[in-house]
Amino acid sequence: MKAVYYQKGDALDYMNKTDKKIEHGDAVILGERIGVAGTDILQGKVGTLHMAGVYSFNKANTEEIMAGTEVFYTENGIYSSVPEGETSCKAGYVVFDSPESSTEVYVKINA
Repeated sequence: MKAVYYQKGDALDYMNKTDKKIEHGDAVILGERIGVAGTDILQGKVGTLHMAGVYSFNKANTEEIMAGTEVFYTENGIYSSVPEGETSCKAGYVVFDSPESSTEVYVKINA
């Protein structure tokens, strides 16, 4: 069977199978990767999930993370250089140094 082009892949159609609305900007675990909701996605509806780009995320302000370091999305929605919990997944890598005192980290997702 020949491949048939469907979409570029920077943004994917995503069906919200949860019991709550996914809000614009929410990180969503997609297998072993994350995507970022491009719009609000209501329960049972299809919306856009961005799979590429650089995003600002919250992180624990007890960890210094240097540019180039791989980071993980953790169960509590915090980004860390150390995976924790069963639902952690690789998010991408840090593009700017994030000092220990910062609660923000810039991540190139899915890289």
